[in-house]
Amino acid sequence: MSVASASRTPRPPRRRRLGADRRRAAYLMLAPSVIHLVWWIGLPVVATFGLAFTDYDVIAGTIQWAGLDNFREIFADDIWNRSIWHTIVFTFFTVPVAMAIAVFIAVLLNQQIRARAWYRAAFFMPHITATVAIALVWMWMFEPTLGLFNLLLERVGVNGPAWLSDPDWAMPAVILVSIWKGIGLKMLIYLAALQNIPHDLYEAADLDGASGLRRFFAITLPLLKPATFFVFIVSMIDAFQVFDQVYVLTPDGGPANSTTVMTYEIYRTAFGEFDISAACAQSLVLFAFLLVLTVIGRRLTGKEADEA
Repeated sequence: MSVASASRTPRPPRRRRLGADRRRAAYLMLAPSVIHLVWWIGLPVVATFGLAFTDYDVIAGTIQWAGLDNFREIFADDIWNRSIWHTIVFTFFTVPVAMAIAVFIAVLLNQQIRARAWYRAAFFMPHITATVAIALVWMWMFEPTLGLFNLLLERVGVNGPAWLSDPDWAMPAVILVSIWKGIGLKMLIYLAALQNIPHDLYEAADLDGASGLRRFFAITLPLLKPATFFVFIVSMIDAFQVFDQVYVLTPDGGPANSTTVMTYEIYRTAFGEFDISAACAQSLVLFAFLLVLTVIGRRLTGKEADEA
């Protein structure tokens, strides 16, 4: 072997260098998102878990270990317990009704009809519209004397309620607004799932003489289980985190706290009473609810969705 050849150092393959360059580029592009995730989500989550077990005075800047005292305090509060019940009621009526309506609309808009794209855009529009703007419009519609609903009820001889000022009707009004606003996204997800169903299955069902209702329950609904699981989980989380429409439609938790929900109580505890530790404990309770509901939803629909 010559001296010149022995002094040569083997150069890494070009493909290996290219892979390393791509990894560095990927890390650089991911860095802003990772920093944002850690700083604005990761650290607050860790701080929430820590402050929930302390007595933190935000004004004096002092902090002391409190153990489970904050949890005993919040569960001894009747308003907090009512907010849990109101959140469950809101979720129970909002999620299944909106999902059922979304499936029905998605099936209709999956047909070959005129102006189908316009209808899809119209149903999706409430989802991308600001919740505050939507709530202000619905506030006018719920107005007792000049509102649209009571004027229509007056035409048929019915005296409409005070809606947002009546403890018996405030929560149904908020539920109605939330259902209307949440249909668009659910409809879009179901519509995408419907377009992935093989058309051959419907042709075979037609040859067997199956009716439209039979095809829906035997083909469409079972094949929508993966989408249903996703929509269910997202809808449950969204329903338990409802805040904007409650805050705008029924300030201060509504008449006689009839619409106060868990997120609103967390907001009022943290920024109204400046009791950060109790608000963190309430946030952990909300997190526990969401975790349990996600596991239950996975047990109910996830296994069938994996098999679909």
